[in-house]
Amino acid sequence: MSDWRCGISTGCFYKTPILDALPVVRDGGFVTIEVCSFPAHLDYHDQRAVEKAAAMMKSLGMDANSFHAPFADTIDISSPDPGHRADSVRELNTACDAAAALRASYVVLHPGPEQAHKPPPEERYQRMRHAAESLNAVASHCRLTGLTLLLENMLPHLLFGHVSDLMFLLGAIRETNVGTCLDTGHAFLSKDLRTVVHKLSGHLRMLHVNDNMGDRDAHLSPGEGAIDWTSLFRQLRQWNFHGPLILELADSGEAPEKIMERARNARSYLREIIDRPAGAE
Repeated sequence: MSDWRCGISTGCFYKTPILDALPVVRDGGFVTIEVCSFPAHLDYHDQRAVEKAAAMMKSLGMDANSFHAPFADTIDISSPDPGHRADSVRELNTACDAAAALRASYVVLHPGPEQAHKPPPEERYQRMRHAAESLNAVASHCRLTGLTLLLENMLPHLLFGHVSDLMFLLGAIRETNVGTCLDTGHAFLSKDLRTVVHKLSGHLRMLHVNDNMGDRDAHLSPGEGAIDWTSLFRQLRQWNFHGPLILELADSGEAPEKIMERARNARSYLREIIDRPAGAE
């Protein structure tokens, strides 16, 4: 698989306490992970809980490639209300402190609110400016703790869900420790995966790898949906992408061992495509 490491997000066990999930993930054959910030999985406000998770990861020989920052209706870095924005930035900075304690390299963040409404142009512009300033503050906090902030392309129906919005935010952030994380499922739902990859390529540090049928964000294993993975990896090679691939699979309700079996099969599927000689594609 060249140097494209393949890891997994612990989000497939987001209802399970992380201390219970980590041994399952390690025994399932994965050492590179992205840590999910869902409270039932890991309360990132609880320093002791974070330290315990970090200690277990070290003992298991696991590497926290990334930490997914929280996203919720209560977190809105673009809000017209300065107090709401300040609270949102503080919440994200707390999550960044947890990421640093876990010795993660990246914090992955949804750069806009989890809202589907389309405000009038003037409000939209102001919200984008607010978001850029908020993101700059979070990136500055990340820099102090040795983290790189990655902005993830959002679902296309959400505010800031178009790749052009993400490019605006990247250009408006003054800090330089900022890149992008391509969510393959989100990009495919935009109906223009190739353009999203092209736009993000100069900033791309890692991928959230998941599949869907083009109708909803199903978080299927690669190969179970309609994404043309051969074409995608060919494009990534053209842009000299060298970052990690993090599987983002749904919590299917199956037994943990079955989920990890699906993850291993997904990794093998990706390796077969990536390692295939160019002429055989």
